[in-house]
Amino acid sequence: MKTLQMALTGALHHQNKGASDWGWQGLLAYGCQNFVVVVDTRTVQVVQTLDRHKTNVVKVKWARENYHHDLNLPYVLRLASADSHGRIVVWDVSQGLIRADFYDGTKPVQDLEWLSTQDACPTLLAAIHPPSSVVLWNADTGTKLWKKNFNETLLSFAFDPFNPANMTLLANDCILFVSDFTTSRPPAGTGRRFYISNPASPVNTSAAEGGRLSDRRAGGRSGLRRNFKLLVGDVKDSVFSTSKGGEDSVTLNECLQLKYLQSCRNHLLLVYSKELLILDLEIKQTVGIVAIERSGSPFLQVVACRQRDALLCLHENGSVTVRVRRKVIMGPFSTPVDQIGTVASQQTGDMSPLNEQDVTYELRCQSEALRITKHIRISGMAACPVNERSVAVFVNDGRIMFWNLTTVPALVQARDTPNHTQTVLSPLHSPGFSLSDSGSDPYKYPSSASSSESSTAAVSPAKTAKPCSVPRTCNVPHVKMAICDMIGQTFGPTEASVDRQGYVFRFTLQGLLSGLPQPPTVVKMCPPLTTKNWNVYRPLLAVGSSNGLVQVYNLSSGLLWREFNIHTCHVRGLEWTSLTSFLSFAYPSPGQSGLVKNELLLVNLQTGLSEPFRGDKGNDESPIEIVRISHLKQYAIIVFKDKPMELWDIRSQTLLREMPKNFPTISALEWSPSNNLKSLKKKLSQDPSGAAGSPTVELVPIVGGETKSQTDNKKLANLTVREHFVFTDSDGQLYHFMVEGNVVKDGSKIPPDGTMGAITCIAWKGDTMVLGDVDGNINIWDLKAKISRAVPTHRGWIKKLKFAPGRGNQKILVLYNDGAEVWDAKEVEMGSSVKCPRDMAKVIDIDWASSDKPVLACDDGTVRVSDLDMKISCSPVIERDITEPIFSPHLVPPAAAFTVKYLLQHQPWNTDFSYALTDLHGKNGEELQRIVNEQLELIPSDLQEYLPVCPYGTAHRCLIVSRLFGDESELHFWTVALHNLRREQARLAAGIDKDLLPSTPTSDMFLPVDSASSSQGDLLASENTSGDTTSSGYFPLDALSLDTCYDILCDQPFFQKYQLERINLHDSKRATYEHTQHCAEKLLMLGQSDRAVQLYLETDADNDNYFSDSLRACLIATIRSSGASQSTIKLVATNLIANGKLAEGVQLLCLIDKAFDACRYLQDYGEWDQAAWLAKASLNNVECSEVMKRWVDYLCSSSVNYKSKAILVLLSLGHFLKVLELLYSMRHFDRAALFAEACLEFGVLILNEETSSLIEAIFLEYARYLHNLGNLTAMEHYCHKAGGKGQQLLKDVHTENAQLQEKTADEAGTGDVGTDQKGAGGVGNISDGVEEGVLQ
Repeated sequence: MKTLQMALTGALHHQNKGASDWGWQGLLAYGCQNFVVVVDTRTVQVVQTLDRHKTNVVKVKWARENYHHDLNLPYVLRLASADSHGRIVVWDVSQGLIRADFYDGTKPVQDLEWLSTQDACPTLLAAIHPPSSVVLWNADTGTKLWKKNFNETLLSFAFDPFNPANMTLLANDCILFVSDFTTSRPPAGTGRRFYISNPASPVNTSAAEGGRLSDRRAGGRSGLRRNFKLLVGDVKDSVFSTSKGGEDSVTLNECLQLKYLQSCRNHLLLVYSKELLILDLEIKQTVGIVAIERSGSPFLQVVACRQRDALLCLHENGSVTVRVRRKVIMGPFSTPVDQIGTVASQQTGDMSPLNEQDVTYELRCQSEALRITKHIRISGMAACPVNERSVAVFVNDGRIMFWNLTTVPALVQARDTPNHTQTVLSPLHSPGFSLSDSGSDPYKYPSSASSSESSTAAVSPAKTAKPCSVPRTCNVPHVKMAICDMIGQTFGPTEASVDRQGYVFRFTLQGLLSGLPQPPTVVKMCPPLTTKNWNVYRPLLAVGSSNGLVQVYNLSSGLLWREFNIHTCHVRGLEWTSLTSFLSFAYPSPGQSGLVKNELLLVNLQTGLSEPFRGDKGNDESPIEIVRISHLKQYAIIVFKDKPMELWDIRSQTLLREMPKNFPTISALEWSPSNNLKSLKKKLSQDPSGAAGSPTVELVPIVGGETKSQTDNKKLANLTVREHFVFTDSDGQLYHFMVEGNVVKDGSKIPPDGTMGAITCIAWKGDTMVLGDVDGNINIWDLKAKISRAVPTHRGWIKKLKFAPGRGNQKILVLYNDGAEVWDAKEVEMGSSVKCPRDMAKVIDIDWASSDKPVLACDDGTVRVSDLDMKISCSPVIERDITEPIFSPHLVPPAAAFTVKYLLQHQPWNTDFSYALTDLHGKNGEELQRIVNEQLELIPSDLQEYLPVCPYGTAHRCLIVSRLFGDESELHFWTVALHNLRREQARLAAGIDKDLLPSTPTSDMFLPVDSASSSQGDLLASENTSGDTTSSGYFPLDALSLDTCYDILCDQPFFQKYQLERINLHDSKRATYEHTQHCAEKLLMLGQSDRAVQLYLETDADNDNYFSDSLRACLIATIRSSGASQSTIKLVATNLIANGKLAEGVQLLCLIDKAFDACRYLQDYGEWDQAAWLAKASLNNVECSEVMKRWVDYLCSSSVNYKSKAILVLLSLGHFLKVLELLYSMRHFDRAALFAEACLEFGVLILNEETSSLIEAIFLEYARYLHNLGNLTAMEHYCHKAGGKGQQLLKDVHTENAQLQEKTADEAGTGDVGTDQKGAGGVGNISDGVEEGVLQ
């Protein structure tokens, strides 16, 4: 096993708090001291440690995966980390290399965020550099694109996930909103300042005078009410000047976190220790408060889910809670929706708390809490962005707990109420799952043959490419990969029923990762690799700690191999007695008497047995200072502080000799490595029972049967071999002793060197002995030449000397109080040096992991296995000896990753779906094939069973594979694509013309009734349990919708319903005139004229706008009854727009049903998002489609270059042919080919000359793509589908392969002899690299 450069990490620094991120690829990165540690979350293994930061890591961010991946843009592990000195490093994690390194100032970076605003450059990184600057960096080159100063002390920022131009910054006492964020130039102004106030609070004199309430700690609950709003102000004191009317400020400097809700547009989340504030940015007001119970644990961090409207909350006691949004019935003009809560009865006029208008998140699940002590604190949390059900919790002692959110069935019975139709259901029902009358398992999909036949019959085969082949029968349980597969939508419709199968959340502990104890006190590497033990050798490092724990790490993988909690106090030293056992000694701090209880234990790694080495000895004696094991592992010398040393036989664990009281006081001691093997061989040759062959001096573990080496060891058991040791006394005199059995013979004595001080340590290798003293002098003795040389290091007390292993290797590691150095004893020169704390934390202990890799244990709780320069402690991931194989396309060659991907997505060239690749060709084909098959074997068994029988074919498989790969771009594409393919198939089945699609909720369109449709969580296809099914086996299409996180991409009926619910909530929260005006304008655009008239008539008579609002009310009411003056109103609206009154002109156009013209004006004036919102909310399908297509053209323009968003918009419109054309123009041939296959399976493409030509061109390019990946069988399949050009490509490839095979055969015939000679030479080279002693 190869020993690698790495770092073993332990406890976290307080500056590491919050420095963690869970990437889309399934890897978790976090800051530990000045290291960045990368963990595979599936197998809970450390796969990389990155160590180029000089100070503590404060921020860590994985790069986004929302771009199309191919051989030119493969899957890579790009990570950004920032430290407390303002340095930002962008890493290539798989190689452990720096891609870019940049900084702006020397203060800790406050926040980091990767941008995703365009397709051209996915490597833009935004950072907050204290005190008030936002800098946009090109993370590939380290170039500063722009810098903006905001004149406020900035703490963090958040980017709007629905509009990349919106950025919100949290400052000390205000919130800054920026609405013109772009990558090309910095924002024009310094943003709009907002302060939070509480108009419902009573007037407080001290607050009015400028002082904050003393009891408002951590956003204190006593000062918070349900009627918060945001106040605009350019001056800080403006928030206090309004307190005359009873307003009271709310502190922002104790806000823990600011972020946007991922599931709902225009919602901002503020996290305080006792409350969560949900702010609606449209009305600039708090619409919900989640308060902690009085005895509850305070909040630390919140993760807002995207796929469902839920919050994952971390608390100070280490518990994680899940809070799901509760939906309540709104006002009179909105469509009633399902309440998210427990089963209850809703009746007309019921004013119970369930009807409150506030946004509420109900507690649904809580994990177990930790025992928090004075020294144990929670450091942070990270959640998986792919499934949003896996959470990692960080503890400051280095532990990471991995929690997984699961569901367990819970049958929810309806209340015994007379009105069952009003019974509402819990939100925690699986998407569309219900108990059928037959009592079938809701996880099993019954045969949908009848519905498939119906859908096929409903689509005319003359117009489509082929009859529908999906949905198909599936009897395999649906795989719950994400939270959207577990629970239904918050805002989606749910059919009421007396009996339903519900689900309850539950947290399960999936894994626990522990680090080094704080801090490591001693490290010791196992005996080195030799020719005798290389078949069983493991590079094991023992680490002792101050709490009595001894951990053994495997340095080929970096993983904890064994852990022994054997001592009750500080571990003072470790010595290996063989490859499978070691001695460990410990004692507490001495008292006034200077006596302690020594604990000296012999630990067996194979059995875990630890036994006292000295028996009952050890109570009330002088502390042990030195334990040294002889070179042949026969003897152990134990040196005490104020007591003569002891000589022990290791094999029998018996005391051989205790030195007399007048024995010199030992200051340093070392055994001789010389002549031991020769002496041993001589003994064996004189033994009549000795066997021929080389003996061994190592105790090797039993592997299989008894080896020859173990037989020799038994013969050595009764033999005594002479060994030598030297030591120095307190005066610096050197003594030489010989040991044979229990006889200790005095040898020579060498007087002290006058140039040396008191000797502190000795190292001996071959004919070289090195001594170090308290003054920092190194004395190098050449015993063969009988010369010595003193070298002053000027570094002070030398604490330890250690020779590197390996024959002829004269490198020696020197430990000082302030660092370490590597010297070459042969050349007598220093090779490298580190000073503490300038270069790293203080070094406590040292050793060698191999001949060129020193080990440094530091007081920050880390152990570094570094290069000879002691600068780098990381290596490529592929070199690690990973204990449990990892499925990760990001860690394998790009060709292997994409081969795995296309095999899982679609295999039409194979009769049966296969997880084994056998026919890969091209360069390195065999190696790639091996890697691909290894990755395929690592796919979970439930997925392997489900993928071949996915109910919705290729599109469904591609969606699952995108989750498996953590491909953000693929996930969004196939989620929207699958939903709209199903919707288009239903439209064709119902025989409805596309231009006549209703834009309001309807039940005229139906989908095939099959449980597979209800299995897809993010598509929410609820079964019709109310009995409203048709004879043809279809159910209403309204049950199918994308969730609110897709916003404009949602279907029109669902979108309009959601907007009505939002405006109803805004209406219920009205507090100011501006708020009322906003509601009236939105109601007017949504066609709710009656309510808009009521709001305009509510204007107070003393308001300056009273007359104009009254006229508006009259105008609206008049237009409702008579439309004769439409031309005049349109002219007025046009004039208003031309004179800068865009909002007023749009309102007038909406009033006379000219919303289409209003959308065009909005687009002309650059309000693209507002135009799309208005089109979705008020236009019919034809007009909405026209507005959206114009938006697509804008997104595809060179100035915007956001084609990925344009494709999603086209998918939502059902323009699949345009999607194929755009994908083809972007050269996304793999995605285009698979989408074409999906369209053909759903039967939604009309085959004509143009369509066939495009599909053939796509399949031709996909065939070339497969050929580049070496799969000739797959290429041949798509060549046959690509028309004449495909046949020509196939012919060219066959010709090229024939020529290549002929050339290879000729070369093989002429090179056989040379190959044999080279092979013979290779054997000799291998034997030359193996020596009798040490290999490394």
